[in-house]
Amino acid sequence: MKTNTISTKTNHPKNHNHRRPCTLRPSTVFLWASFVIIFFTALVEIQLLQTRPTSSPSSQPFLPPSWDLLKKLQNLKAAFAAATATCSAADDKLRRAVTFLPLKDLRYAKSAQEGHTWFMSSLHDTHEQGEVAYQQFPSEASNGRLLCIKGRDVHDGAWNSYALAWPETLPYNATLMQGLTFISNNHYNYDNIWHGLSSLVPFVAWHIKNGCSVGPARWVLFHWGELRAQMGLWVKTLMEATFTGPLNIERFDFVGGGDEAVCFEKAVVMRHNEGGMSRQRRMEVFDLIRCKAREHCNASSAEGGVGGGIGMTLFMRTGARSFRNESAVVGIFEKECRKVKGCRLMVAHSNNLTVCEQVKLMSSTDILVSPHGAQLTNLFLMDRNSSVMEFYPEGWLKHAGVGQFIYHWMAEWSGMNYQGAWRDPDVNLCPYPGDNRRCMNIYKSGQIGYNETSFSVWARYVLNDANQRKLDEGKEKSRDRSEYAGGCACS
Repeated sequence: MKTNTISTKTNHPKNHNHRRPCTLRPSTVFLWASFVIIFFTALVEIQLLQTRPTSSPSSQPFLPPSWDLLKKLQNLKAAFAAATATCSAADDKLRRAVTFLPLKDLRYAKSAQEGHTWFMSSLHDTHEQGEVAYQQFPSEASNGRLLCIKGRDVHDGAWNSYALAWPETLPYNATLMQGLTFISNNHYNYDNIWHGLSSLVPFVAWHIKNGCSVGPARWVLFHWGELRAQMGLWVKTLMEATFTGPLNIERFDFVGGGDEAVCFEKAVVMRHNEGGMSRQRRMEVFDLIRCKAREHCNASSAEGGVGGGIGMTLFMRTGARSFRNESAVVGIFEKECRKVKGCRLMVAHSNNLTVCEQVKLMSSTDILVSPHGAQLTNLFLMDRNSSVMEFYPEGWLKHAGVGQFIYHWMAEWSGMNYQGAWRDPDVNLCPYPGDNRRCMNIYKSGQIGYNETSFSVWARYVLNDANQRKLDEGKEKSRDRSEYAGGCACS
């Protein structure tokens, strides 16, 4: 499906949406200006000749002015035709000289995650202090050229290619797509809510940087240079809320095979996820998405204020990284919640909730208790200064790598209080020695046990901390909530 798209075939002479390049060039303007000057000079000469005395010296035969003017016009016509032919020949060479390179540069296949250099590898990103790294076309960095893409292969990004072309000399058989196009590339997938959000957050940052003035006409999604036609419902819904309208994911169904290319009137490319963004910009991004999501889902912020209650949510999983004894864990937190006046305990499973139900649940949550997993991505939908408690299966600290800390980072980026993590004690069930990577395959999908004493003490501390925050910062937090009633700010 395409929306807000005007296609222009560069070899279609009757389409007036694509201007002929020669009419835009300085050389052409100069020729037309010369024509006007000579023409009016000739007219002045005619007037002067018509006023000459009738008695002329016989040694200076009088030539009819019309012949003199005709000769000048013929010479000008010949010069103009030659210049036009030269311009057309130059245009033809520029169109044919557009060189397409593979989106996936196999020279960097083994180091693809070291700066993402393999995707559109010949081009450099724009880096601005505190902003996400991005590419924009046309721009000063591209010397005013547009981005063109050829191919829609979904299995091998090396079969899809890109090139830059001047707006006046797009390659033959190219389709010009008008409006703003967001082009994303990632190493994971757009169905997982964490990976999908990480890929699309940079576009929200760019949107804020540019005053939220224009939303995208379409999105083009790549995974390792391979075209993708959809994203997960959770991510899609939040992006539709943020950009206030249906999400048009371009599939290029209208493009045939062979040498047909698509060029974009304006394009923004992201290939580094949130790389380069300052903490302040990240918080602004999450503030905007949170606010827009609540507007979209008609969700109010958490109840409370000075002396208000505490909303504690146990956000559970099934299968991998779930609690072995969920009812026992619920009982522990329920017991501690009853000790705090106004505490409300909510137990939910993310796979049983719609997107808006998750938004509303997080809007009424002050303390989020959850195992490590994609469902924790919802944490930024809570009010700022809310608390997060995370749980891991055994073996993760030693074998999982830096990826296990993503929700700790996300809590900090979105203004939440990360209250630490509980890790199931490692009983060394892995039969492989040392830091063998095969151990992670054993621990990755493990379940999580519990320790009643540890959970009780931890829950008591976090509840008391949250309650004290509400007592001390109630007025300020109420003021923060009021911003959602007055619309979502964007600067």
